[in-house]
Amino acid sequence: MEPAGIEPEPERCPSAQEPPGSPAPPAEEPEPERSEAAPQPQQEAEGVPLPAPLAQGRRPSGPGSKGQAKRGGAGKGGRGKRGSTRRAGEEGGRPARRAHVTVDSSKAKTSLEALKISLRQLRWKEFPFGRRLPCDIYWHGVSFHDNDIFSGQVNKFPGMTEMVRKITLSRAVRTMQDLFPEEYNFYPHSWILPEEFPLFVAEVRMMKESDPPWKPTFIVKPDGGCQGDGIYLIKDPSDIRLAGNLQSRPAVVQEYISKPLLIDKLKFDIRLYVLLKSLEPLEIYIAKDGLSRFCTEPYQEPTLKNLHQVFMHLTNYSLNIHSGNFIHSDNVNTGSKRTFSSVLYRLSSKGVDIKKLWSDIISLVIKTVIALTPELKVYYQSDIPAGKPGPTCFQILGFDILLMKNLKPVLLEVNANPSMRIEHEQELSPGVFENVPSPVDEEIKVAVIRDTLRLMEPHKKKKKDNHLPDTCMDSKQRFPPISSRLPRSNLQFSKFAIVRYQLSENASDTKDDLLEPGSTDQLEHDISKNPEASLPSLCLKQVFPKYAKQFNYLRLVDRMAALFIRFLGVKGTMKLGPTGFRTFIRNCRLSNSNFSMASVDILYIDITRRWNSMGLDQRESGMCLQAFVEAFFCLAQRRYKSFPLHEQVASLIDFCEYHLAILDEKRLVCSRGITERRATLVTCQPDGLHLTPATHAPLLNRMTAANKFTDYRNHRS
Repeated sequence: MEPAGIEPEPERCPSAQEPPGSPAPPAEEPEPERSEAAPQPQQEAEGVPLPAPLAQGRRPSGPGSKGQAKRGGAGKGGRGKRGSTRRAGEEGGRPARRAHVTVDSSKAKTSLEALKISLRQLRWKEFPFGRRLPCDIYWHGVSFHDNDIFSGQVNKFPGMTEMVRKITLSRAVRTMQDLFPEEYNFYPHSWILPEEFPLFVAEVRMMKESDPPWKPTFIVKPDGGCQGDGIYLIKDPSDIRLAGNLQSRPAVVQEYISKPLLIDKLKFDIRLYVLLKSLEPLEIYIAKDGLSRFCTEPYQEPTLKNLHQVFMHLTNYSLNIHSGNFIHSDNVNTGSKRTFSSVLYRLSSKGVDIKKLWSDIISLVIKTVIALTPELKVYYQSDIPAGKPGPTCFQILGFDILLMKNLKPVLLEVNANPSMRIEHEQELSPGVFENVPSPVDEEIKVAVIRDTLRLMEPHKKKKKDNHLPDTCMDSKQRFPPISSRLPRSNLQFSKFAIVRYQLSENASDTKDDLLEPGSTDQLEHDISKNPEASLPSLCLKQVFPKYAKQFNYLRLVDRMAALFIRFLGVKGTMKLGPTGFRTFIRNCRLSNSNFSMASVDILYIDITRRWNSMGLDQRESGMCLQAFVEAFFCLAQRRYKSFPLHEQVASLIDFCEYHLAILDEKRLVCSRGITERRATLVTCQPDGLHLTPATHAPLLNRMTAANKFTDYRNHRS
């Protein structure tokens, strides 16, 4: 269901107009050739301007973009004449020549083939071996640091790989579970090993004593593992393989989902592709289709006899492909890997509410990203400090989701580098393998990469600056009362969930009906002028900030991260020193007779020492964001004892932001006053005498001293 006040989106064919609120496909807006200084048109959704891309990290594209601008306009000598002739030709109906978007694919790795197909469809220029001049977009296969980049756009965020590791993800979600336990119940109960092994043993024993019939199963996942490596199931904490030296390879142990939804008696999971387009303002897109990966042995609830049968319990494609029962199929509706839309069609035929299912999945994705972004911003400012040259970032994430028997989605993990391979290995003879195209992978992955590039196209007309602000920072909507929050059931994904092949059967007929007689020539002209006119509508749908009003109250840790970053002091650092923490306490007026600065130092030392003992990043000393959040919780509980934790934290954030806003205003007024006084001293000419600052040095010295004293008093207060 859509948010309150918004009508449900109608079904449509791919060539039909996008429903209200959906991202307008570039194909529907052919671009005339323009200079970089051309006026920017406003693009709206549901009557409200959409947010602009990440403003914090937007920087000039460097010499490469300047060179393209020169080639697109008048230059020296004959180049200028040719440009004017071309413009004159355009007025006469001659198609304009669009500047090529340049893409560096030298670090693309396994996503290279899907990227090449996408670039051919977009008619963009690829540089497979890199380029001396800067490119518009850099496509990395592993991480942000694959290349040293100072301009353009890169498809990785710094720190994302670290943020979605199993331990870091579990910690981030656990923080949100402490604040909003009901909202974050889509993630299984988790313990971090080895540090929480005693706690794990104690809690399991306690739960068994309180509920004797309970016979749980747990799944152990190595922190740095991937593709199912090192995962195993246990029935009791004593079964954990401690001999493997958990200190060198820490892990997460979770409660196993023993009653999953089955299709054809097989367990399966869902791989959904999520585009994080920007951090500030936060923009999230979800692909309208994904992949369903099936186990290769009929499912049975875990027992001591079948715990080791990975083809029954683990849905990882990289494991099941080695099973003799794995089925490679060219049909998206059959085989061991299928499209998610084909599964939705099966469920819809059995009466399942697909809209409700998509609503729950959207909610899960948005809440997970909200949990990840605070620390991601700390990584971002460390690698790309404000004021220094650097690229703009975006990233495709892979969300692995399991459906329970009651159709509740459960988050399994998030992949920073989801596989974008569009072929698989086939054994022709013993020891001889050949890469064979996978139609299912190509259909989903090429569309995701292509439409991600379309959304990030640097030459596209940009929206005006009157975009929606990041409402996380809007004081009127920081923490709305519970009674005013909309229920999760009011969310709806559009009706694209009905099988896409049904739409495609009618797509050509609908397109022919929409074309009026004599419009074919115009269509061919538009396609030659803008290659995107021949592309299908976007396969990515914006879900944030579209549904921001329902979720902004969850962004408390985001606001704590803003406070943390403000007091870091040195640009590029990721940990808060004792001086920075004391300054935070003073400026926010958090110390008093009951909480002295000595108590502040003790709190800092205790929490920082405990987090550093967990074996986190030891490259620099100080308090990390997670430790700061824990300290903030302690301060909130001390100050607002009678409130629930989330209201305690929200109240303390409001208190801190209020005092910091007053301090900023005082400093601004003071600095303006000094500037105006100096300007008056320079320009004042009484009795024909020219007064200069040098003439009145004693006066200026007294003013400077008074200003320093004022700053000192503000600092002490």
